[in-house]
Amino acid sequence: MAKNKSLLTDDSLDFLERYLNNAAPTGYEKPGQQLWMDYLRPYVDEFITDPYGSAVGVINPDAKYKVVIEGHADEIAWYVNHITDSGLIYVRRNGGSDHQIAPSKRVHIHTKNGIVHGVFGWPAIHTRNPTKEKSPTVESIFVDVGAKDAEEVEKMGIHVGCVVSYPDDFMVLNDDKFVCRAIDNRMGGFMIAEVARLIHESGKRPDFGLYVVNSVQEEVGLKGAGMIAARLKPDVAIVTDVTHDTTTPMIDQKKHGTAKIGEGPVITYAPAIQNNLREHLIATAEKHKIPFQRMVSAPATGTDTDAFAYSNEGVPSALIALALRYMHTTVEMVHREDVENVIRLIHESVMGIEPGETFSYFK
Repeated sequence: MAKNKSLLTDDSLDFLERYLNNAAPTGYEKPGQQLWMDYLRPYVDEFITDPYGSAVGVINPDAKYKVVIEGHADEIAWYVNHITDSGLIYVRRNGGSDHQIAPSKRVHIHTKNGIVHGVFGWPAIHTRNPTKEKSPTVESIFVDVGAKDAEEVEKMGIHVGCVVSYPDDFMVLNDDKFVCRAIDNRMGGFMIAEVARLIHESGKRPDFGLYVVNSVQEEVGLKGAGMIAARLKPDVAIVTDVTHDTTTPMIDQKKHGTAKIGEGPVITYAPAIQNNLREHLIATAEKHKIPFQRMVSAPATGTDTDAFAYSNEGVPSALIALALRYMHTTVEMVHREDVENVIRLIHESVMGIEPGETFSYFK
């Protein structure tokens, strides 16, 4: 089968790099949302925002029938939780941050005075007792900002409640692998923005309202999606998020299923996935020769799909996932072709929806 022409332009890739490199910890998504809206602005008619920072670009805002395409904007991080007399900083999770990868990582501490640099320290191997070797825990990891005491830390503008993020930047590995922290799920925000760009450039608008939604606070329990779903009251929701590439070491495929980067979008099965909408995605993929994979995420998807599906009086919802390696680390990895094929599948699926379609369960 002939390879599809690349969807991604130089401008797209420039935005992707800026968007991924920008820090947007849960609860502090504003700068990233502003970048996202600036990029999306030429392709939508108006924006809706809410008090916690979810952002929505709207095409055809006067239409009664509403379709949502959604990703989430936030990334995992840490909070400053305690400052010792000797100037070391202990932290608390903000989302599902992995304590085992923290030691020796550089960090940014976000203060009113700007970024303060620090490192997660760890005792040297020479000083540890091999018979009493302990793995890092949330209680044992700490940040060192080079201060002699708590007073010096506070003079830097650091206080309990400051958010701590990783600074690791975007890179391309072996020509076609995108690597960065926070691909989960700023890549989702990027992909739905690209769908809006494709619609604009094609000159063919949908015959309904399309709501391009970048929700906040997914990493702490789908909070932003729940709020924005109640506000928008959509008729249909197509969500994109990441899922695990289970072909890498130490993952049990019998338990987690099989998905692999480079093999196409992952269409998900779960109670929250509305069957007829899922079948619409599959038929669309087959019609347009878009490769796809299947995965079970029961009893819940753990994504914003669940929030949309069970909002209001029930919203037909489905999940198109992007296979990703090394989730919740600073080297999350996806395949460029998968990114492009998720964009294609969302675009074609949206354009194949008829206004008023209920995806009735009892068809």
